[in-house]
Amino acid sequence: MKKIYDDVNVLSKKKGNGILRREVWVDDAGEVVRYNLAYINQNEFRADNGRILGYDNAHGHHHRHYFGTVEPIEFTSFEDVEDRFEKD
Repeated sequence: MKKIYDDVNVLSKKKGNGILRREVWVDDAGEVVRYNLAYINQNEFRADNGRILGYDNAHGHHHRHYFGTVEPIEFTSFEDVEDRFEKD
């Protein structure tokens, strides 16, 4: 497994005043095997390490975090998850 993205983007106050985090790992064939996408803003939400919104597949299942609640998601592709994250 190889980490191909480890991005942290700090947003201006005008764009949300938080952090966008993107981590992606692939296998030897280039398939995404692990991911973590998160919008973090500890000024708005202190629980869950400030994660207001997130998608990841930790703990062996795909799921969505939203203001401290965690719900499973149907996984079709990583690109679909990225699209959902951006829309949310």
